[in-house]
Amino acid sequence: MTRGKVYLIGAGPGSADLMTLRALRMLNAAEAVVHDRLVSPEILALAPRGARMIPVGKAPGHHSVPQERINEILFELATQGLAVARLKGGDPLIFGRGSEEAAYLAERGITVEYAPGITAAQGMAASCGVPLTHRGLATGVRYVTGHRAADQSLDLDWDSLADPETTLVVYMGAANMPEIALKLIRAGMPPDLPVMAVASATTPRERRLLSRLDRIGLDIRATPLKAPVLFVIGHVVSLHAEYADVSGAVQPEGMAAVAGE
Repeated sequence: MTRGKVYLIGAGPGSADLMTLRALRMLNAAEAVVHDRLVSPEILALAPRGARMIPVGKAPGHHSVPQERINEILFELATQGLAVARLKGGDPLIFGRGSEEAAYLAERGITVEYAPGITAAQGMAASCGVPLTHRGLATGVRYVTGHRAADQSLDLDWDSLADPETTLVVYMGAANMPEIALKLIRAGMPPDLPVMAVASATTPRERRLLSRLDRIGLDIRATPLKAPVLFVIGHVVSLHAEYADVSGAVQPEGMAAVAGE
């Protein structure tokens, strides 16, 4: 039986010109494209004409295609002899469950190749002018996920995360941001630490919301942003006005939200 292969492709944060050459080469070779909900329309438009387009996206609280079924779809397509592009936003190995899919396929004899992608935090930094580290403000950066499967409680190491000298980037945390902020403050993080929420970073739909740790829960409810949203917590956010082209500001209570559409 002829078997195809699966390309685990990081589509990057959204802008098509931030995809790597390897990612584009793999996508161009695909006969079937299995893509997440958050892959941008601009990137989906790059898929080969005639390729089978199979959406398997997940939304908070609603998994249209369970992960187990996604694994099976990839296997079934590969056993049909097809070159399959598994297209994921950001990088497939950063909160993308790419390693789970690769392990499932490898156990069944399917060849898997990777194309790393620019993760959302790095795309945000370039788009918004907010560095992830900066001398005198942040000596490191940490990425954490802001939700758990099946609505399980967040069991993060709050004491470890509540370091004001380290930039904290929270992925997929819009629904749980009030709880996250409260637990970080209780663990010792300063309440007035700057926070920026960024939706659809690097795309024409990008929106930004500036706040602080003790207000971000209220502000994100008052000015909801459409997924994908990430949160940058730390002193580096204070550099936003210095580095970014700020325009179209709206004003929730206490802080400024910046729309960059």
